[in-house]
Amino acid sequence: MSNNKKAHTDQKYIQALLHNNSSLIEEIYKKFSGKIIRMVTRNSGSESDAGDVFQDALMAICTRAQKGDFILTCPFEAYLYKICHSKWMNVLNKNKRAGVTNLEDDEYKGVADDAFAIAASTLQQENREKLFTDKVKELSARCRQILQLSWSGKGMNIVAEEMGVTYGFARKKKSECMKKLVHLVQTASIFEDLKD
Repeated sequence: MSNNKKAHTDQKYIQALLHNNSSLIEEIYKKFSGKIIRMVTRNSGSESDAGDVFQDALMAICTRAQKGDFILTCPFEAYLYKICHSKWMNVLNKNKRAGVTNLEDDEYKGVADDAFAIAASTLQQENREKLFTDKVKELSARCRQILQLSWSGKGMNIVAEEMGVTYGFARKKKSECMKKLVHLVQTASIFEDLKD
């Protein structure tokens, strides 16, 4: 998001999630969960499904906000609803459940474009991170170990020492593992959809 945009007053909810402000997080649940429950239960889901979608959406919002450049420029409710709606549609499509019958989007017409753009950006980032994490898991245990040690901020000399290998070997192995990881990510079927 561009930093020259003005934050909506609901930015307080983003801050509450980031700083674990229990009273405002409780307010989020009280004010916004009912609409998500209605959307999910009217569209082939249960209250339990709605709770899962709501929780997943809050986690996605929090992860996005942790990047530090996030500015909410629309009402939190519209942003949250758009994310929950997208997540529920993914569940329906994945499980081949019945389609959506009642979207309740009419009340968001004035802010829908902005909420949709912010929600889409949040979901795209979440999908990128999931792709990356999934592909790291496909690497050998040795590759995962060397990459995780180097990503933890340790110098390669310390990484080599912890792994019981020479500095030169550690650098070469890290390079090979990164090349393999980049290849796995770039050849994933969803990679093109996740590019900016």
